Amino acid sequence: MLANAFIDNAKVMAKGQVTIPKDVREVLGVTSGDRITFIVEGGTVRIANSAVYAMQMLQKEMAGEAEASGLTSDDDVMALVKELRNGDENA
Repeated sequence: MLANAFIDNAKVMAKGQVTIPKDVREVLGVTSGDRITFIVEGGTVRIANSAVYAMQMLQKEMAGEAEASGLTSDDDVMALVKELRNGDENA
């Protein structure tokens, strides 16, 4: 098992509710009111902080888009941002 891995468990209640163990909540960075995502792959289920998972999916989808748009350096990105801001001010 990985050095930073651990095992914990929880009981499923009558309505299917489970309390996420404190150590797991801390690793996920979730607190009361936060949302989690269940990723089901075959017979395995992973849980993730929904906000973090959504950002990871967005990053994956956007990978390579900057280069495809001709944005190959930080200066290119800053120039585009400046251009867009100036357009908003003139609108």
